[in-house]
Amino acid sequence: MSDTLHNDAHGETVDEGKRDFIYIATGAVAAAGVASLGWPLVAQMGKAADTLAAGSVEIDVSKIAEGQQLKVLWRGKPVFVRHRTAKEITEAENTDAAACPDPQMDNERLIPDTTGKLRPEYLVMIGVCTHFGCIPVGEAGDFDGWYCPCHGSHYDTSGRIRKGPAPKNMEIPEYQYISENVIKVG
Repeated sequence: MSDTLHNDAHGETVDEGKRDFIYIATGAVAAAGVASLGWPLVAQMGKAADTLAAGSVEIDVSKIAEGQQLKVLWRGKPVFVRHRTAKEITEAENTDAAACPDPQMDNERLIPDTTGKLRPEYLVMIGVCTHFGCIPVGEAGDFDGWYCPCHGSHYDTSGRIRKGPAPKNMEIPEYQYISENVIKVG
């Protein structure tokens, strides 16, 4: 800021320091006003609380009996949580993954629990056929896993495509164990 005094064309004394201060103060007040009016407009573009809540779901896997499957809705898609039997686990582990259309080992489809241990008894996957998005039927098909009645895709007990037009294995959602028996999908 300038602290000089001088006379203008009309002979009045002008303090340039005061003039600079008034310009800066006016600009700061205007910027604060624009920010206070603009913030609600920007904030309303974020996700709503109900959308954020629907972004994840917690599932107590201890309530699923061995050999049973729980279906929950997550982000508009069905999620299958299967408590596999020892026979189903053995079949999934002994399958030659290289012979599958979308090769993947059974343990690659599992997420470690809070201790870092894989729990093959629980299989979590998005219950949508990868061919055209139909919902497969559980404990059916040639491999006792899932069968899609829309176009005849057969999945094994690990959700891997084994036969039919589906190009990929059923998708594994993003999930984690948050305690010994509770998983959080999403």
